[in-house]
Amino acid sequence: MDEKRETLIRLAAERLLFDLSEEECRILSKEAAELEDSMEEAAKIEGLDDYEPMFFPFECESAALREDEPVAPLSLEEALSNAGETVEGMIRVPKVVER
Repeated sequence: MDEKRETLIRLAAERLLFDLSEEECRILSKEAAELEDSMEEAAKIEGLDDYEPMFFPFECESAALREDEPVAPLSLEEALSNAGETVEGMIRVPKVVER
């Protein structure tokens, strides 16, 4: 396994608060290497720089957005009316991430 790639995977997992086993790290490292190889092969295609990047492969004419119409915002009381517990105008939620 590429030590540099493994270090990057472990660092990313730590920052995202994921526990990663040795096997999972090995699999991710292998998949990352395959992805890098595929990207290197794609970069070899002649004339590829002549095309604009494509974000969606199909033309989509039916997805027109509606015009924005200004409306009065909810009052604080209305916005918090369904909240279970509030503190100083904010919704209190249980802590879900332990560090």
